[in-house]
Amino acid sequence: MNENLFSSFITPVMMGLPIVIVIVMFPSIMFPSPNRLINNRLISIQQWLVQLTSKQMLAIHNQKGQTWALMLMSLILFIGSTNLLGLLPHSFTPTTQLSLNLGMAIPLWAGTVITGFRYKTKASLAHFLPQGTPLPLIPMLIIIETISLFIQPMALAVRLTANITAGHLLIHLIGGATLALMNISAATAMVTFMILILLTILEFAVALIQAYVFTLLVSLYLHDNT
Repeated sequence: MNENLFSSFITPVMMGLPIVIVIVMFPSIMFPSPNRLINNRLISIQQWLVQLTSKQMLAIHNQKGQTWALMLMSLILFIGSTNLLGLLPHSFTPTTQLSLNLGMAIPLWAGTVITGFRYKTKASLAHFLPQGTPLPLIPMLIIIETISLFIQPMALAVRLTANITAGHLLIHLIGGATLALMNISAATAMVTFMILILLTILEFAVALIQAYVFTLLVSLYLHDNT
């Protein structure tokens, strides 16, 4: 119980060098590229899930938006796999770091905004001033819409960071409480252990849902600008 509550969120270091780059690249091993005429069950299920997700993501996009298909699929696979790997014991979850999430959110958001100004300049500028706005409110609305536009990548990153961090903290706290209660009351410890199992199952769902939500919001930003 003397372990720091936030020790699992500290970037791991080996021989004085951060190994977060190795951890970030590790999920790519989980998705091998098929090199056989007939795939095994694992690769077949993997391809089916990717096709199902890409079909749902790209259904609303036009031809310009569909050029982002590889980017969106790579994004959801990366976030989902790193979230799941972070649930393993003594592991590190890169998506609990706000810097990493901002590093993903800002370039993707900037790419969608630049695409909108390039191909739909008038429509993109029209978002800053809704039709029928009274003349005295025009400066205030332009400022508000500009702020809301620049808040979008921050909201993407903070949402992912907060949800993943909160789940890990709850697992840590309930796990510590279960160990402490084992010497006090076995019945109470069993109840907290069942809660821990249910919470772990919930975290598996949250890990996948947050990856889907992050990618879906990027997809919606892209749809608004293409």
